Amino acid sequence: MIALSLALIAAGGAGVTVLMLQVGHRTQVVTVVRDVQVGQVLTEQDLGRASISLDPAVKTVKADDLGSVVGKRAAVELKPGSLLTASQVTKDSLVKAGEQLVPIGLKPEQVPATELVPGQKVQLVHVPAQGETAKDSGTPPESIAGRVVKASKAAPGTGIVVVDIATSANDGPTVASWVSSSTLRLVLDAQDGS
Repeated sequence: MIALSLALIAAGGAGVTVLMLQVGHRTQVVTVVRDVQVGQVLTEQDLGRASISLDPAVKTVKADDLGSVVGKRAAVELKPGSLLTASQVTKDSLVKAGEQLVPIGLKPEQVPATELVPGQKVQLVHVPAQGETAKDSGTPPESIAGRVVKASKAAPGTGIVVVDIATSANDGPTVASWVSSSTLRLVLDAQDGS
């Protein structure tokens, strides 16, 4: 009886030890320590390390791989205290070869209720200037395809949101002239691109 009791105690102790080792297994991962805007190049000062108990389904960047993300661009806005994943960074420029970046200021009534996010497809539509009428109401207005690269927060007081739009290099000057003459409107494409 005593031998059986000792055996059960020993087995229970071994089981608790194994459980504690599994629960206590921690992984060193990369964290974000300060705000990083979309398109900004990551530096070592933007990143930190943390030791956490990690579920294998969570795909974070391991602390040993920190050097592999330094110098890449943030593909999304990064906030302090978050874990960094490989999908949040890119080696590519957010403006591709053959494209130009055009900033567009939108008044509060022109900003869609749907949040503008990087990569979202939009149409830049040319509308008549204030006080003018369309030349031919039977033809649709001229439009140019674009892609959101970044959208600012609404400016205090004015509520104006600046949206950086990537367009083809051929269309960039046209879009800039529409912005300058206040004859441009931004229309969101459907999420599936149709």
